[in-house]
Amino acid sequence: MQTLEKPFKILYLMEFPIDLPGGGQMSTQTLCEGLLGDTFETVAVCPTLLRKKASDYPFRVVEYASDENREKSRVLRVLNFLKRIGSFYRIIRREKPDLIHVSMSESLITYGFLRCLGIFARIPFVYTDRGLAYGYRKHSKKCILATLKHAGRLITTTHFNERLWLDSHVQTKITVIPNTIGNVFANYDPTMREKQRKKYGFSDRDLVIGFAGRISEEKDWDFVPVLTGELSAAGVPFRVALVISVYEEQDAQIVKDIRGRIASQIGEENLLYLQDLSQAEMADYYYMVDIFVMSSIFESFGKAAVEAMSRKCVVLSTNAGGLPEVIGREEDLYSKEDTDRFVKRVRTLAASKELLEEEREYFYRRYVENYTLETHLERHAALYREILCGTGADKV
Repeated sequence: MQTLEKPFKILYLMEFPIDLPGGGQMSTQTLCEGLLGDTFETVAVCPTLLRKKASDYPFRVVEYASDENREKSRVLRVLNFLKRIGSFYRIIRREKPDLIHVSMSESLITYGFLRCLGIFARIPFVYTDRGLAYGYRKHSKKCILATLKHAGRLITTTHFNERLWLDSHVQTKITVIPNTIGNVFANYDPTMREKQRKKYGFSDRDLVIGFAGRISEEKDWDFVPVLTGELSAAGVPFRVALVISVYEEQDAQIVKDIRGRIASQIGEENLLYLQDLSQAEMADYYYMVDIFVMSSIFESFGKAAVEAMSRKCVVLSTNAGGLPEVIGREEDLYSKEDTDRFVKRVRTLAASKELLEEEREYFYRRYVENYTLETHLERHAALYREILCGTGADKV
């Protein structure tokens, strides 16, 4: 590796606060923390933090003013978009990065407005697609494809999404880098399962089923009580550990409805609800879970599935998007149209302690062999060096 007078500055553009729980935010934080050092200076650009302060992070966080990203008014959405363009322009001009890594789709469209006008043309950029190529509205996809003509690389988290972009005739070289999870998940502590279960009143005999994520249409939270209801009706004994992160005002009512429906099926005493957990708290949460369930109708990768694997959870998932590639086995997948398959799989695992343990070990091995933090960081570092050194990028 070449010797540098000072590290290359990598600027990460985001449209959500980095302290809001979510796959894109957590992945960006993982890169910013893991790559910070003599070779790279990492800077995250995001809306005003919700609970933390910029000084809480080991890397630099540059905040900008932004409204919510799901405004009901089209006028407000447009105004927020224009404000973000101005914020990106001022921050990039001031920071003078060596490379820009765009981490989210709205940020790419925002930055694309500038880049397609020839602004910041000397600064190479890459884009990680955390969605799926077929999941964008027609006008959004046109904007993305137009912007990607100028990109140094398109990064996808699965080969499934790589194929989708190739079918869309993207004019950008693609690199597949599977997603990973934060450093708090790196080490497995075999004593934590018992500690966590005791803390929340679960016995070793309880079958604990976990659901976790932030409120979003893609996660299809409305379907979770359908799954728990069918399990309960089938006579499967289980308890639920539910974790939800809220961001916007309407989220509170959605949470109330989900909790109420599940509690009415299995009893309030069999439902543990936790909200807005930190990454460290989530790392502890998964220890108490036997079977972690993904209910997504749209999922590019499924970061929560890997988090659960790292804590020896069995992961059952819908067959949406890139999830089959992450899960790895047909028997652990189900569809919304065939929930009997889900119920049958849970019943089989519940009936055999030995089988449940074997499946927990399988998923842990899958995490270790495919999704570790070290591999993820090495692949990004290699890509950055390839683009920066290959282009002969001078310090701006």
